[in-house]
Amino acid sequence: MVAMARTLRIVLSLVMLHFLIVENHATTITEAPAPQPQGSNNHTMNGITEGSLQPQECGPRCSTRCSNTQYKKPCLFFCQKCCAKCLCVPPGTYGNKQFCPCYNNWKTKRGGPKCP
Repeated sequence: MVAMARTLRIVLSLVMLHFLIVENHATTITEAPAPQPQGSNNHTMNGITEGSLQPQECGPRCSTRCSNTQYKKPCLFFCQKCCAKCLCVPPGTYGNKQFCPCYNNWKTKRGGPKCP
C-alpha cells in the first residue's frame, strides 16, 4: 500500500513537471498575448462568462482540452477537478488560460499550475 502511494505520488509529480516544462517552453516560443482590457473581471469566451459553465459541461470541455496530450487520464482528472471548482475551461488544447483566471491561478503546493 505504501509503495503504491509512493508510486502514485511520483507519477503525479512527473505529470505536473511535464505540464510545467511544456507550459514554460510554449511561453518562450509563442508571442506575448494581446493585452486584455482593464476594468472588467468578467472574462468571456465564445459568449460564455467565466464561472458560467454547468458541472455537466466539464466533461466534454475537458475532453477537448486534453485531446492532444499523451497523459490523458491525469489531464482529464485535473481538468475536471479545476472545472468543478472554477466552472470554466480555457478554449483549445493548450494555453489561453487568461480566459479563466481561477483555472490559471490555482497552484500546487510547490507553486506549479494545478490545472492543465
